[in-house]
Amino acid sequence: MIRCQVSALLIAVTMALPSLAGAQDGKTMVAAYIDENANSYGDIAQEIWELAELGYMETESSALLQSALDREGFEIEAGVAGIPTAFVASWKNGDGPIVGIMAEYDALPGITQDRQPIRAPIEGKPQGHACGHHLFAAGSTAAAIATKRWMEQTGQQGEIRLYGTPAEEGGAGKVYMVRAGLFEDVDIMLHWHAADVNSADASSSLSNKSAKFRFTGISAHAAAAPERGRSALDGVEAMNHMVNLLREHVPQETRIHYVITYGGAAPNVVPDFAEVFYYVRNPDPANVKSIFERVAATAEGAALGTGTTMEYEVIHGLYNLLPNLALQEAMHANLTRVGGVIYDDEEYSFADLLHRTLGADAPPLESAMEIQPLAVGGSGGGSTDVADVSWMVPTGGVRTATWVPGTSAHSWQAIAAGGTTIGEKGMLVAAKTLAMTAVDLFTRPDLVTAAKIEHATSIPEGWVYEPLLGDRDPPLDYRKPAGPGGE
Repeated sequence: MIRCQVSALLIAVTMALPSLAGAQDGKTMVAAYIDENANSYGDIAQEIWELAELGYMETESSALLQSALDREGFEIEAGVAGIPTAFVASWKNGDGPIVGIMAEYDALPGITQDRQPIRAPIEGKPQGHACGHHLFAAGSTAAAIATKRWMEQTGQQGEIRLYGTPAEEGGAGKVYMVRAGLFEDVDIMLHWHAADVNSADASSSLSNKSAKFRFTGISAHAAAAPERGRSALDGVEAMNHMVNLLREHVPQETRIHYVITYGGAAPNVVPDFAEVFYYVRNPDPANVKSIFERVAATAEGAALGTGTTMEYEVIHGLYNLLPNLALQEAMHANLTRVGGVIYDDEEYSFADLLHRTLGADAPPLESAMEIQPLAVGGSGGGSTDVADVSWMVPTGGVRTATWVPGTSAHSWQAIAAGGTTIGEKGMLVAAKTLAMTAVDLFTRPDLVTAAKIEHATSIPEGWVYEPLLGDRDPPLDYRKPAGPGGE
């Protein structure tokens, strides 16, 4: 009986050896392609850095990526899910797993920086890639093309897709793509993000819902006839005050942020229009939904108390990320094989100067070379529309040190490093990790099966997907400046 068990095991291992060997050869091939074409993908990233197009306005950035994929023979469907800058690029070789990789390319408003290690805003450019999505775009494209090249050369069966996903920063582009059914036939989805460390943690994120609250009042001369006016700005400020009181009475993991996007044009004119943009976050989508309803109630009360009227527009709503340990273990193994970011002398000098702006508690520069241990559990402080994808399809991700250690996302330091070869080196680490994991998924059916089983057991029984943003159309104008009469 023992002899039979051993023989069966040996047969199973022997049968698996060609597949394992093929995976190792494939990983070498995709890594070599990415290294050989590093400058080309660096150029794409830097061109998108220069463009710095905001959410749903990334026309040139999207076209640049589509052009690179078209030259490689990918079939491209543009303008998907009612979003002009969204696309799906696919390359298929017979039947087999469908593996998708996500690419983001939107910049952030209100922050700008030159490629300098000291504060140096760019005049006339009010936005920048403070979250590294230019690197995300080029790195994911490199990974998809490297995987396609390997499949083509080896005859590997299956389909590789690159999903061009706009407006991650508050526009929830992926949610509309999920709602349109664009991920329904995919086996596994992969993604990555710019960071100041190299890690592949199996952790979650915060669910998030946002809206623009618009108050309408009556204009009047603020000195000669104030009694005739009803200030829309008073409505906004009354709402903000009540929300700030509300903070004491929500779960402690909750985050609420707002900016007044329009408050009037002149102090001597009672403003008849004002707008405030709110985010509500919590690890649990159900909590986000209920807290958001309380925030909306403060807006109604503020309008009543100030004699104004109010309406609000939900801009986005995101779930919490559903981690998949099977995929994260594979990502971590490949990230470890690739290794971290090593600075040359010029990069080190740049990083050292920038590092001095980050405070005494910033990690040492050498930590960019390290791979963080695989952590399981917990929730990061941010939110992502990758989360909604992760509830529909098993999804794995990785973060790499595109920024100087200690750098926060959404900072000028992130823009600065992302505009240099420091950012590009982190991007290449991510591209190789994604492509190697794709090789694993195409050559290891057991990994795909394990990820799917884990995903299925993670979804609550009877759960039905309901987007937190409802049935609204994509808010293609959500980044346009606010003003009287709305956007």
